[in-house]
Amino acid sequence: MNQLFRRKQYKASDHPSGLVRVLGVWDIVFFGIAAIIGAGSFSSLGEAVFRGGPGVIILYIICGFACGFTALCYAEFASRIPTAGSAYTYAYASFGELIAWIIGWALIMEYSFGNIYVAFSWSDYFTSFIGRIGFHIPEYLTCSYPEAKKAFLAGSENKELINAWKNAPLIGNLKLILDIPALVINGLITWLVYRGVRESKNFNNALVLMKLAVIVLIILVGVAYVNVDNWMPINPETQVASFMPNGFAGVMTAVSGVFFAYIGFDALSVLSEETKDPQKNLPRGMIISLVLCTVIYIILTLVLTGMVDYRKFDGVGDPLSFIFEKANANLPWMELTVSFVAIIAITTVLLVFQMGQPRIWYAMSRDGLMPKKFMDIHPKHKTPSFATIVTGIVVGVPILFTDKSFILDFTSIGTIFAFVLVCGGVLLLPSKEKLPGRFHMPYINSRFIFPVIFLGGLTFFYFWQPEFFHNLMEWNDAKEGEFRISMFFFLVLNIALCVLAFVKNLSLIPLMGLSSCLYLLTGMTHNNWFWFAVWFGIGLIIYFSYGYRNSKIHRELNGDLD
Repeated sequence: MNQLFRRKQYKASDHPSGLVRVLGVWDIVFFGIAAIIGAGSFSSLGEAVFRGGPGVIILYIICGFACGFTALCYAEFASRIPTAGSAYTYAYASFGELIAWIIGWALIMEYSFGNIYVAFSWSDYFTSFIGRIGFHIPEYLTCSYPEAKKAFLAGSENKELINAWKNAPLIGNLKLILDIPALVINGLITWLVYRGVRESKNFNNALVLMKLAVIVLIILVGVAYVNVDNWMPINPETQVASFMPNGFAGVMTAVSGVFFAYIGFDALSVLSEETKDPQKNLPRGMIISLVLCTVIYIILTLVLTGMVDYRKFDGVGDPLSFIFEKANANLPWMELTVSFVAIIAITTVLLVFQMGQPRIWYAMSRDGLMPKKFMDIHPKHKTPSFATIVTGIVVGVPILFTDKSFILDFTSIGTIFAFVLVCGGVLLLPSKEKLPGRFHMPYINSRFIFPVIFLGGLTFFYFWQPEFFHNLMEWNDAKEGEFRISMFFFLVLNIALCVLAFVKNLSLIPLMGLSSCLYLLTGMTHNNWFWFAVWFGIGLIIYFSYGYRNSKIHRELNGDLD
């Protein structure tokens, strides 16, 4: 059993020389903005606003709060272990091999399925944009087969999907329905990442500057159309005006859509071996990009919910252009501009995600947990070439038979779970010698502070939402039952953390990150957990049938290392 949790000791000389260090601190910041400000704002933000109302801003603040502490934990790991691999590498150093495999497998899920969703979103905006300028692609070539079939059988009001099903040509008894734009952009991004990180960096930085300029324009123009009454909508059931018209449970149901954006934050740490002076530049770039992106999301949410009643965002996949449509602000020039920039914004997200996954496979292959072929470095482009090609295939094939709603629900839980283990991993790290020029997480004894913060927050929430606590044990409620179950276990776990903090004198920053990320998991449904468990089951089969026996550490212990 102990061999399942054998830890890997990392040294500064462990990293190979095959990857080229070309990224500075502002390159990291730009990659962070590219990943975080993209599909989360230009697509899934609309669904988040519809579920949580104006109160969804609280969820962004909570996510920013959780990710702030997590960023410091990532930075601490990055300063100690400047190698590719992200949370996978960090888990290997702190928890051991089995947990590292679980995290690596979760990251593969996040990047693969995340990029499928982003490719679908890119296709939606691209199709919409070229439609506005007079070009038309047949509907059956701009959506997936299951998406069109589901809409037709459910009697959906989405005319594009219905037309796709009705007008699709037949090959035998099978309708020819596939998302050509999504497949094409996946192929182009895979080719760009294959060519090299230097080319990707320059392309990314140019697109990010354009994206930020238009986001600032959206905010400046949108502020003039804000109606403050929209921030306090009237609940049709209770007839009471509220910042959270669907209650706090309603806000938490938006966590998948909100946290989907933050998956890009993890992608930055896989670039360690291509970052100049990673012990200093990577932590700085991660923290700067996180702060900037969280502030942007909060302001965008305030503008959206102030301009348009939150209920109008039901099913809206392009919220930032939607607010300028004729029925809302009626600014056609802004609608067209935002649609065009959304294509650019989502392209940068695809770029960062597509760079992330091959480097996870590369790190796992280097440790023997995956076949050696994933370690291949292109002699000219200096990129993990085979892993990059496989990534393009893994993202491209499911585009043919999946749909956006399933993909979105399947991704965020893995990201938060990885964050939980990173924060927990820092708590297990021994103290280190402070060296000039490197990031050092300040130690704050949590013995008394954490219990006071937790119990104080619990008391505040009780007086703010007393009815929630009165109904906490009513788990059969159709609307809030799942959230109450999750909150019950969250409270139990935090009481245990309070005891550990008092007994073990744990560091406050990673403990706060761990607690806040555990809270975000309370917004996940049983379907999220079910498919998460299925994916992990598949991963464990692969680990015990291949990874365990071929692990580099296992072979060293048994004298089998070549």
